[in-house]
Amino acid sequence: MHVSPDEVVAHPDVDLVVLCTPSGVHGEQTLAALRAGKHVVVEKPLSVDIASAEEVVRVADEQNRFVSVISQRRLEPQNQYVKRHLDAGDLGRPVLGEAFVHWFRDDAYYAHASWRKRQDQGGGSLMNQGLHSVDLLAWMMGPVTHVSAQYGTLGRRMDAEDTTVATLQFASGALGVVVTSTATPPGEPAAMKLFTSAGSAEFVNSGVSSWGFRDVPPPPEPESGPGSGAADPAAIGLAGHLAQWQDIIDAYRTGRAPAIGARDGLATVRLLCGIYEAAETGRTVALERSSTPDGTSAQGRTPTLEQSP
Repeated sequence: MHVSPDEVVAHPDVDLVVLCTPSGVHGEQTLAALRAGKHVVVEKPLSVDIASAEEVVRVADEQNRFVSVISQRRLEPQNQYVKRHLDAGDLGRPVLGEAFVHWFRDDAYYAHASWRKRQDQGGGSLMNQGLHSVDLLAWMMGPVTHVSAQYGTLGRRMDAEDTTVATLQFASGALGVVVTSTATPPGEPAAMKLFTSAGSAEFVNSGVSSWGFRDVPPPPEPESGPGSGAADPAAIGLAGHLAQWQDIIDAYRTGRAPAIGARDGLATVRLLCGIYEAAETGRTVALERSSTPDGTSAQGRTPTLEQSP
């Protein structure tokens, strides 16, 4: 049975609304669900603009309802392990972080959904394909304060960018590089590199391809990785999603906040929109910090997963 979004939101038996809709409507649909008194789980991104993302945070607080944004890479075990050791100082002082998404999407992919071709609907390689890598890098390295960038549409004729290069400055003084593309056939697995004062590590998807920290052992190899979306979005695995959904269900049942909330989503939207602004203006853009109720940066928190008995 298919019903309209308005019918789902208004239904008295619905307590939690899950949005897997085109990115450009995430903000308005999340706000509609919140104002109807529902909890919301929204696929990335929280919104394609900062104003509606900020409004989501405000209305969620006002309605005393949670919003969880799917950011499953944060909850994969090896990333939790690295983040804990980074926060504890065991891996030294962050110096440089790099995220690379050299993917490929063919004409059929864009023909399947017209919004994927539109910049204002979140169809670009940064907002649509690169978001999880950018979110993970910012979460690992700490809040981003300044960005500069360039983008282009190099693989096909469409409104949205398909290739973006950005440089980041973190609050710690560390620097970063982000590269996203859907115009690089045949496509390669997403990769991330971390360099600190004590060593370095490289990750390809969920696997640790190199580990150069002598005083800390590498994270255990995951039983199953997230898969690679390098050339086929259907090949992306489910491990991180399952971990996040377990957390969301437990949060709903117990009344606690989910590990990844609206403020986390807002911080990532601010970062992505800042990169786009930097590319469009040719200027370095300073980012406003998103904070949690306890005053800590939303980009820098380490979520703790809780399990139901």
